[in-house]
Amino acid sequence: MSYPTGTGKYEQMLATCRNLKPIPTAVAHPCEESALSGAIEAARLGIIVPILVGPREKIEAIAKSAGIDLNDYQIVDTPHSNASAAKAVELVRSAQAELLMKGSLHTDELMAAVVSREGGLRTGRRISHVFVMDVPSYHKVLMITDGAINIAPTLEDKVDICQNAIDLAICLGITRPKVAILTAVETVTSKMPATIDAAALCKMAERGQIRGAILDGPLAFDNAISKEAAATKGIHSEVAGDPDILLAPDLEAGNILAKQLSFLTNADSAGLVLGARVPIILTSRADSVRSRIASCAVATLAAHARGRKLY
Repeated sequence: MSYPTGTGKYEQMLATCRNLKPIPTAVAHPCEESALSGAIEAARLGIIVPILVGPREKIEAIAKSAGIDLNDYQIVDTPHSNASAAKAVELVRSAQAELLMKGSLHTDELMAAVVSREGGLRTGRRISHVFVMDVPSYHKVLMITDGAINIAPTLEDKVDICQNAIDLAICLGITRPKVAILTAVETVTSKMPATIDAAALCKMAERGQIRGAILDGPLAFDNAISKEAAATKGIHSEVAGDPDILLAPDLEAGNILAKQLSFLTNADSAGLVLGARVPIILTSRADSVRSRIASCAVATLAAHARGRKLY
């Protein structure tokens, strides 16, 4: 079975961004065509104002080959990718940029600069990643976390991972997001520690340690996504069949789930890192220009909401 792309969910975000002021964005090492094109196209759509940080000659050569006009855009010359990451973070720290965007460098190079204890962008919150997905077979935007940063998160890590995603969902206009905490089964058992974490997270939400959302778990994927599957197993839940956020038990599960949706259902995927001083646009080097634009749109909405003290 094939699924269409472009269901309109991302287009609604882009339409919202047209009414907002574009955000100055430090683009770290856009030294590959799709990375550069994504940033420039987002600028043409009025979403960001890119500051291109990387080797000037290489960026200009890529632009010439791709037919991209760089006359209206600032380039900050750096010798290599590590220097690009450090300089891009410095631009954010000095308030010359309000967003940070990954170009064609490795994620660990960028994140090393972000989490540096001297000159980084750390806050008191655990840093985590969210996939914001337009799945053609699902009725609304679906967020998956964390599939890129935290390999084996502890319960305390999951509190921040969950809160980061909730805050982003609220930025995107979801008044009280629904969080499904995924495991392999829907019952709590000491044989599967993730189920105990799920139960604890739900109780923590009841006690105000996680705010702004409705949580339920443990839930297997079928019970989380399908009301019918949940009903078959006797699960009565506000979340089942209607989650805004899927909280994965670990990075491997989250990453596999997001990529499975991308490649088997033609889902579009935006990527954002949260918990730092500013939202960080983090896409794969294999991502399309459309995904990069969508990631910029999500980050811009988050930055504006943060300015209104909603983030």
